[in-house]
Amino acid sequence: MAAPIAVVTGGAGGLGSAICTKLASEGMRVVVGYHHSADAAHKLVAALSGAGHSARPAPVTDTAALTALAATIARDYGGCDVLVNCAGITRFVPHADLDSLDDQLIDAILATNVRGAFAAVRAFRSLLDNSSLPGGGVVVNVSSIAAEIAMGSNVIYCASKAALDNMTKSLARALAPRIRVVSVSPGLVDTEFVKSLDQAWRHEQASRAPLGRLATPQEVAAAVAAVITTLTCSTGSVVKVDGGRTLG
Repeated sequence: MAAPIAVVTGGAGGLGSAICTKLASEGMRVVVGYHHSADAAHKLVAALSGAGHSARPAPVTDTAALTALAATIARDYGGCDVLVNCAGITRFVPHADLDSLDDQLIDAILATNVRGAFAAVRAFRSLLDNSSLPGGGVVVNVSSIAAEIAMGSNVIYCASKAALDNMTKSLARALAPRIRVVSVSPGLVDTEFVKSLDQAWRHEQASRAPLGRLATPQEVAAAVAAVITTLTCSTGSVVKVDGGRTLG
């Protein structure tokens, strides 16, 4: 069997790059999808282990562009086995500050985090449906425990991740048995960006988890890889990587 093809939207970001690195190390050919981060995406491709990787524009709010991307993946690779929806946006807005959460930001978050993930699945469905992976093609939606605890960068970000988890369940039912759909739901991830923030706040956030620490990008990436390679009888599930933060 040829090496599986994994398309990762938002693949050049802090979390996306860890996922791409992990999937490449698992022997997959990785397509690093990007929007504004072309240079970072191409540098990441050059650093990935193995061969057959590429960087491709993948603006998830542009349905026509996603349809064109799927067509080029079919032409260049012959199919697609894995779609990781990692593209997402947010901005810090205090939950009580309703006026600062303006309509433009609301629309941008929902268009990227919810509609974009759905549009990517829609574009790649026929390719995923023909995957020869054990358990079928796989969609991994990168969510957040903000979906459950309603605490996060802003109210609409939390709502967008709740919608994403709900959509995971709906699509898992709709696309079975040929395609599995699973959410991987991290708590606060200790990316380079988070490490650059106020250290007292970061430590306070870590202390809220029973394990007493934040998840690393590599741990989230390992969960994504496990969904694809090991949890082949799982679909419609939400896999948490949060140090027990949702236990209360």
